[in-house]
Amino acid sequence: MASLSCGSFLVCLCALLSGVSTQYTPDWDSIDKRPLPAWFDEAKFGIFLHWGVFSVPSFGSEWFWWNWQQEKSQAYVQFMKKNYPPGYSYADFAPHFTAEFFDPDSWAELFQRAGARYVVLTTKHHEGFTNWGSPVSWNWNAVDTGPHRDLVGDLGAALKKRNLRYGLYHSLLEWFHPLYLLDKKNGFKTQYFVFSKTMPELYDLVKRYQPDLLWSDGDWESPDTYWNSTDFLAWLYNDSPVKDKIVVNDRWGSNCSCHHGGYYNCADKFTPTELPDHKWEKCTSIDHYSWGYRRNMQLYQVMNEGNIISDLVQTVSFGGNYLLNVGPSKEGLIMPIFQERLLNVGKWLFVNGEAIYSSKPWRVQKENGTCSIWYTSKGSVVYGIFLTWPEGNQIKLVSPKASPSTNVTLLGLTGQLRWKPGPESGLIIQLPSIPPGIFPVEFGWTLKLNGVN
Repeated sequence: MASLSCGSFLVCLCALLSGVSTQYTPDWDSIDKRPLPAWFDEAKFGIFLHWGVFSVPSFGSEWFWWNWQQEKSQAYVQFMKKNYPPGYSYADFAPHFTAEFFDPDSWAELFQRAGARYVVLTTKHHEGFTNWGSPVSWNWNAVDTGPHRDLVGDLGAALKKRNLRYGLYHSLLEWFHPLYLLDKKNGFKTQYFVFSKTMPELYDLVKRYQPDLLWSDGDWESPDTYWNSTDFLAWLYNDSPVKDKIVVNDRWGSNCSCHHGGYYNCADKFTPTELPDHKWEKCTSIDHYSWGYRRNMQLYQVMNEGNIISDLVQTVSFGGNYLLNVGPSKEGLIMPIFQERLLNVGKWLFVNGEAIYSSKPWRVQKENGTCSIWYTSKGSVVYGIFLTWPEGNQIKLVSPKASPSTNVTLLGLTGQLRWKPGPESGLIIQLPSIPPGIFPVEFGWTLKLNGVN
């Protein structure tokens, strides 16, 4: 037998060790050290979909069942009394969740045209109804009743064809599940619901659909130790079929938000005022009042294009991702007003996406000069995004420091812009005079700055 030299042995040993992946133990000290897969930070923009039995009454919000039966809100009580017969239960809505117009390919095409890089679908909201054939949600799932189809799988297949990342939203709790209510009554000292419902569903979702992202929710009433979160996440990171690509958020127990998990959501519509030191995501909804579809939604209650672009720019400038929600109808339609908003975002990103996708926060995130400027960067290039066009077509930037090699362009236009040094520092840039309707975007313009410090 030939012998290995010392040098060859070390090479073999290094090769062997390099193939050994990090093993995470079921505790936050270990789990929190897991690096976030790069795709998530590069993606920047995603679309959120709240869809379920709550889309049938489509009144108030996706918390319809809770507001009606638990809070006994008069608006909901009177809505039911006026529109449904006595004795009508929430379960009676399920057969009317028909999704007959649900075309996953057209949805995926819309999301791609919107410039989204990932899509997050509610697989189960707090009502407990699952949008796939959950083996532990008998007759309260989209395969057994309502659409009689695997909504989660169908959308996933359509997104995969377009290379869009797929995220699955999953609520840990269920408001009215008897076992959850029993655990709650026991002060969460028992875990009947966790091991018979929550955990089987999470493992099933991961193994069956192999998502890129798990968006956990419904964690606020009990700590992570009740939910067995660290054991699940250790398996997810060590042994699951998606261990190398999976991304998770921070909603894994009442003690976790903004402290533990993968990236941080912190709270719905979280809007920091300074650069966070941890990757984060802002989730918000085009409908100001609801995440689920509302039949009585009014135009003034909907974000306009300028609101959305401004929100996106500010979020990315502070290093966040922007997850924008729409609520499909019970028939499986995304309303034209939502489609228009999404397509306008896509039109804007087609011109300005260079300053958004794969960008990093710059040393300065915002300055208030001639108008508010939000900065991003990519390598040595700095981008300054302004949301209002300045009077006189002249804009002053204070933070960038010019050099002999400085040049300035406006994304969407060819040619360099004229500029001169500011009186003390920065740059004074002369913008072109552009007649209304000529420039491809109406909100938010991006200066590309090369050779600045």
